[in-house]
Amino acid sequence: MMKQALDDPNLRQRGRASVEFMVQMLVASGSLRDAVNADIEAAVPDADALPDDLDARQAYMDEKLADSAAFATQQLVGDWHGRNHGKVAAAAFDEIKGDLEPVFERTAKGAATLTLDPNLVAPDYWDGVDFHRTTGGWDRHPNQGFIHGELIHRKMVARFFPGGIFQQRRNVAAMAPKDHYEKILDMGCSSGHFTVALQETYPEAKVYGVELAAEMLDHAWRTANDNGWDWQLFQRSAEDTGFEADSFDLVSSYILLHELPEHAIKNVFAEAFRVCKPGGDMIMSDVTRYADLDKLSAWKADRGASYGGEPHWRASASLDLAEIARAAGFVDVKAEGMYPHVVQGRKP
Repeated sequence: MMKQALDDPNLRQRGRASVEFMVQMLVASGSLRDAVNADIEAAVPDADALPDDLDARQAYMDEKLADSAAFATQQLVGDWHGRNHGKVAAAAFDEIKGDLEPVFERTAKGAATLTLDPNLVAPDYWDGVDFHRTTGGWDRHPNQGFIHGELIHRKMVARFFPGGIFQQRRNVAAMAPKDHYEKILDMGCSSGHFTVALQETYPEAKVYGVELAAEMLDHAWRTANDNGWDWQLFQRSAEDTGFEADSFDLVSSYILLHELPEHAIKNVFAEAFRVCKPGGDMIMSDVTRYADLDKLSAWKADRGASYGGEPHWRASASLDLAEIARAAGFVDVKAEGMYPHVVQGRKP
């Protein structure tokens, strides 16, 4: 039996080779991207002349690139990768599932608590959505939290993500204005990567997390136990956390909002304001605002999101999150950064 850790697990040969293939497939497509960019530059010499409407811009670019073999190939490669990366990761997990049983047994004990809601009714915008084109969404596999958090994120995404996905989370956590917080809420905590960053940045804090997917929460709970942290995790919506008003010194989220439609984003900010203590802080991060991009870059982001299984990306990227934070009641609001785009505020 192979020695395993909860994070950075050792894969068997077939799974390791398959995961490596998925990574190298994207790495090797750099020359293809260069060819596509050359075709785009030739077809669109003036990006400012592109249509203002995003749908019209998509149609215009499709017409201009209709004869580009590089563009067509890039779309096929991206589509195949999007449909298969989750399947490859799940198959790699199934090979080592037996090896992980002692790890799962050990990390089911500890100071962290996990409260699931067997009667939870998922919001319409969440139920049945294949996030990131993962077939079946976050519910497809009983260990989807581990598969997504430790195989897809750590073994695939982290390999070609500029600046490092885990350092990026620590950077955002450290942007909160105070050096110490007693009680922190992570809204939409998923498998716990940003929750880890919050705990490591504010080691004395009591950390809470809410998330809709039980499978994601399960992995976050095991991560907390593995590190001796006493997180309290709940299967609840970020729109309706169930906590008392004025409960938290810091309310936060990391790259959650683009998974939500506009009305839900506004509800999340309203809920963040409600549960934040007077004088407490809010820090939310999300994807790059289209307003901060030129028309061509916004088209690339929008097309990538539409092919990447992100039905609400456009809505989120088109919003002024700072204004939404002010409308919720936060003051001293500021927004900065491209990716992630970070919004901060204080409850008076």
